[in-house]
Amino acid sequence: MNPELQGRAFAPTAPYLVGREKVREFSRAVFASNPINNDVDAARAAGYADIVAPPTFAIVIQQLTLDQLVAQPDSGFAMTDLVHGEQRFSYTRPIVAGDELTATLAVTSIKSLGGNAMVTAETTISDLAGEHVVTASSVLVVRADA
Repeated sequence: MNPELQGRAFAPTAPYLVGREKVREFSRAVFASNPINNDVDAARAAGYADIVAPPTFAIVIQQLTLDQLVAQPDSGFAMTDLVHGEQRFSYTRPIVAGDELTATLAVTSIKSLGGNAMVTAETTISDLAGEHVVTASSVLVVRADA
């Protein structure tokens, strides 16, 4: 594990178009039963432009940035060396089908614990107007034998 990754920021991802069917599939996978997650009319009646993604949907977009981190030649680890330790989301507004979102990753902390590395990766997700939508923070555990 390369400790020099701490403080590194990555280039924004290409825009990700949030598709209605992707939101519905994700909603089914996480057992989101609120009608606004599946039914356009229910979402519009609640004041949204389209169906609303469940809060954890942001991980789909964050994963694009985590792939950037793992792909770094100097990272010192591979995806198979990682265990997901913690996940948090801080929203300004919900993700809605039709959103085009970009994501930017920053490695905010690297700590050692029991020989393992604890990497805190913070992904800022914005719409095409540059407005903040959500920040997804992950703590990744890089196994000591990596």
